[in-house]
Amino acid sequence: MFGPHDGVRAQVPPYRRMMPFLMRGRNESAVYFEQTLDLSRTQRWLEARGVKLFALVLHALASVLHERERLNRFTAGRRIYQRKGVFVSFAAKKALSDDAPLATVKREFPRGESFGELQAALAGDVREAKSDRPSHVDKELGVLLKLPGFLLAFAIGLLDRLYRWGLAPRSLVDTDPMYASAFVANLGSLKIDAAYHHLYEHGNCPLFVTIGQVTGGRVTLRYTFDERVEDGHYCAGALKLLAERVEDPASWLGTLSHLSTHAPE
Repeated sequence: MFGPHDGVRAQVPPYRRMMPFLMRGRNESAVYFEQTLDLSRTQRWLEARGVKLFALVLHALASVLHERERLNRFTAGRRIYQRKGVFVSFAAKKALSDDAPLATVKREFPRGESFGELQAALAGDVREAKSDRPSHVDKELGVLLKLPGFLLAFAIGLLDRLYRWGLAPRSLVDTDPMYASAFVANLGSLKIDAAYHHLYEHGNCPLFVTIGQVTGGRVTLRYTFDERVEDGHYCAGALKLLAERVEDPASWLGTLSHLSTHAPE
């Protein structure tokens, strides 16, 4: 059939082509990894510019996904695809209360986007997500949740199947946060440590990253990754690159000016 519109068939060796047949689901294929970063240089750099660690991690992750592009792949219909563009989703509480809903943001991180451009875009994305206006996802869910339970389950299953064939409505896929290169959760903003998060079988997101609270000048990141996408050696190179960029942003980004002091959490 035609295949997903947001990816092209990846050229992979035979053993990797077999993996989606041997491990059919993302959680069956999940591997977990913990990474602790030294922020002694990072915190001084961030404080001097009035920006948040979360934005720096997002920027570093997106840059790594562009450079280590074999991580920016996904499985669909037991085939492996190279994603067109880097898309990262993240969630923010509309307010710090037990009853406040989560607002989810999905955005494209263009190749070559500067940190200042990212800061400005994120500030707008977070303001929009935390506003009282319903998002595209909220509107779509509002329609779907009016269906009886059995029809809703059928509709979601049908969407997933149509997606594999390249027949799903692009408007639904393009706004769905589970069709992304990675999903990032900033648990540190809730004053808790990073957790190992499951992967969603819905959508095609192969990577979940959680960021813990900063303690003693260090922060822990925990990763859940669909190992059908790429092997451990290639992933290790990506983790090393991300650590270097977060731990020493001055060497990577140099001296930046005109950054927003109202950075998202």
